[in-house]
Amino acid sequence: MTEHCYWRFSRALHRAINDQSFAEIEGLLHENVEWALYGPVDMFPFLGSRHGKDAVLEVIRHVAGNIQLRRFDRETTILGLDSAASILRCSLLTRASKKPIALRLAQFAQFEAARLINMRALIDTFDLVEQALGRSIHLPNIGSCVAETR
Repeated sequence: MTEHCYWRFSRALHRAINDQSFAEIEGLLHENVEWALYGPVDMFPFLGSRHGKDAVLEVIRHVAGNIQLRRFDRETTILGLDSAASILRCSLLTRASKKPIALRLAQFAQFEAARLINMRALIDTFDLVEQALGRSIHLPNIGSCVAETR
């Protein structure tokens, strides 16, 4: 049985981020890759949608320049023939301030000829923003904001 492309991609992405070694991940990206990390783009400019290998490599380099991946645990992973979905819990460390950040994300990946063609990740951004700000965000109770209608 051959190794699933998702495992190769995951290891290459981990090495790219931590070791800032991009040759392996570059070889696993399709030329027309679609990439989206959903979250607050104004606060984290590496989030958002990208198209094409060069644009995705730029995002990976930006992430690698700013964070180190300390640990990630796959809570759940589902593999298809040319696809994968995972729920991950990650521990990060900012390179500049050495501030720890923990986050959860759901990741969905599709492969064509063993190369990543489509990747979507939904990040628990509310918690991420609180950690980046260094404080809790207090929101009003939704019941007090909505007028009761009859």
